[in-house]
Amino acid sequence: MREPKVTEKLALAHVLSREEYKRIKEILGRTPTFTELGIYSVMWSEHCSYKNSIALLKTLPRESPHLLAKAGEENAGAMDIGDGLAVVFKIESHNHPSAVEPYQGAATGIGGILRDIFTMGARPIACLDPLHFGELRNPRVRYLFDGVVRGIGDYGNCFGVPTVGGEVYFEKNYTGNPIVNCMAVGLAKHEDLISATAKGKGNAVLIVGASTGRDGIHGATFASEELSEKSESRRPSVQIGDPFMEKLLLEATLEIIGERLVVGIQDMGAAGITCSTSEMSARGESGMEIELSKVPVRETKMTPYEIMLSESQERMLVVAKKGKVKEIQRIFKKWGLHSAIIGKVTDDGLLRVKNNGRVVAEVPAVSLALGGGTPVYTRERKRPAHLSKHWRFNPDSLPLPEDLGETLLKLLCSPNITSKAWVYEQYDTMVRTGTVVGPGSDAAVMRIRKTKKGLAFSTDCNGRYCYLNPKEGAKIAVAEAARNLICSGAKPLGVTNCLNFGNPYKPEMFWTFAECVAGMGEACRAFKTPITGGNVSFYNEDPERAVYPTPVIGMVGLIEDMKQVTTQWFKDRGDLIFLVGENTPEVGGSEYLKSIHNRIAGQIPGINLDFELKVQEFCLTAIREGLVASAHDTSEGGLAVALAECCIASSKSNLGAAIKLKSQMRPDFLLFSESQSRIILSAKQKNADRLKRLAKRFQVPLKKIGTVGGKALKINTLLSLDLDSLKRAYFRSIPNLMEKW
Repeated sequence: MREPKVTEKLALAHVLSREEYKRIKEILGRTPTFTELGIYSVMWSEHCSYKNSIALLKTLPRESPHLLAKAGEENAGAMDIGDGLAVVFKIESHNHPSAVEPYQGAATGIGGILRDIFTMGARPIACLDPLHFGELRNPRVRYLFDGVVRGIGDYGNCFGVPTVGGEVYFEKNYTGNPIVNCMAVGLAKHEDLISATAKGKGNAVLIVGASTGRDGIHGATFASEELSEKSESRRPSVQIGDPFMEKLLLEATLEIIGERLVVGIQDMGAAGITCSTSEMSARGESGMEIELSKVPVRETKMTPYEIMLSESQERMLVVAKKGKVKEIQRIFKKWGLHSAIIGKVTDDGLLRVKNNGRVVAEVPAVSLALGGGTPVYTRERKRPAHLSKHWRFNPDSLPLPEDLGETLLKLLCSPNITSKAWVYEQYDTMVRTGTVVGPGSDAAVMRIRKTKKGLAFSTDCNGRYCYLNPKEGAKIAVAEAARNLICSGAKPLGVTNCLNFGNPYKPEMFWTFAECVAGMGEACRAFKTPITGGNVSFYNEDPERAVYPTPVIGMVGLIEDMKQVTTQWFKDRGDLIFLVGENTPEVGGSEYLKSIHNRIAGQIPGINLDFELKVQEFCLTAIREGLVASAHDTSEGGLAVALAECCIASSKSNLGAAIKLKSQMRPDFLLFSESQSRIILSAKQKNADRLKRLAKRFQVPLKKIGTVGGKALKINTLLSLDLDSLKRAYFRSIPNLMEKW
């Protein structure tokens, strides 16, 4: 089959700019072949090259004495947690595939992020899935929501990894372009960590795992375009996953790593063989020569272009140590998987691709690798005009609701606040029996076997906040993720991020992106939580709108002693209830403003990072000293919603509370303001004095606001609601909407 003649018009059709095409010809000293054009188009796509974001990403904090692998150096970040162990974690997006094929888009998102973990030599122990959809009353949104949740559940359940956390938001701006992010966490011994590097002239290069098909071709390019009415025709760009094969691949991969048989190994995710061969070569300052006729394929007459760009799932590229090829192949045969020698490492710095002995591509590997020769741009910035309009909104103009109890019930029914049990009950949250706290509390907690330690995980991002104030919204996302870990008894260690935005060529969007990165960096420095890696996903727009700026924060924390694990729900009658922090009338951007008054406007809550840090340090110290029975941060819905969740959020809790608040504030603002840096604690009466002294030492406000007990939540004379009413509102909202579908 003859390859098409490469022209500028063909390059533009591959989503390369004229300047980029010119640069490719300068690098090669000639016109690229059709296969080379495909290679550059995927490796220089936004999805692989980060060409519009890398300059800003380099400003983020990436240093810590605990880091074992820095951001961008490997497939995932790795941090030391003591006892010779490392936690390995990363988050990525699968937004566009999920928008056109929700089940496989979400399933392969899970598969891809799991491979990033075990190619590092770590065994996956948990997944988390931050999800953002349009409004559930929209039939198309319900279809996407159902498909994504089933895809996540089926892949994770079949593979055998617990899905223990995440979040689910519903906003109109995600209607046509949902945000489907996937985070995975694994554990490894230090000596088992391995690099995605190709070194050693003459070392054999193997492709292992599944055979190669035509699924997913140009998936990376597809992820670097806005969604349109034509996107439905791009279903072939959505990969097909096989969790059972991935489980076999996991075991075989960890076995060859454990037997010290390999120099390096990398997952074939976006851009498939192209990405793994070029990035491993560039990282090892070497080259690679491969023969495509030796690649196991499952479809006839596949061209070099198709084989190089295929994103078929469950495949790895392995560089073998000298003399270890037969042992590697024996192990993969034992697990029923392909392991074909397709090439060798060279020392000339070139990625040389042959097909039946004929060279079809020969390019400098470094010219394809992020941080090497890929383009780097800084786009025009302009502050969005809508911000000034939204900031002028005066919340005092709002009418006071007649019935604050009914208002609380409406908020508990809001899809952004209501229980997400409909989602996580489709996931196996307990497989491998390491889960101590699953979905439904502030953070998920997993035990580390053969130690007294545990790990806690949280994801967070309120896109509405970032729309109204991107810098402060990003700070809040980091602060709340950290606060969630603190409330579980964990000290935050590090961050992986998934930055979901619209078109970076639009000045208002790039300004928003830059502001979010700046806010995220400022907060991560304050909490000493370095960015260990992550993902940027641009072009999240449908024909009507862009998504809210959504810089999702995935955070991992360490629990030194599992006896310190804390959950959000009240434990015993007679326990005292305390509020850490201050109540302030900040309802801009709140769920109260949106759900009750149908307004998205105002100044979002401010956050003082120094004060936030004091609140978190006080809370963690109180937990470690055994003074706290429960801990829960206040976030969406404010104080009243947080108190209701303390009463009913778990089947293990069925305790009401009598609350007395002293304030001159408007009662609706007092109950539903989303002021930051607040945590609700419950404690035994005998610990009250010690708790107060500790708060004084940390210089944080601590007020006793009530007592646990009874079958109702009572707040002053403002509202009194029995627990059954609270539960009906909180647990039935999403099931009711989905059952009507």
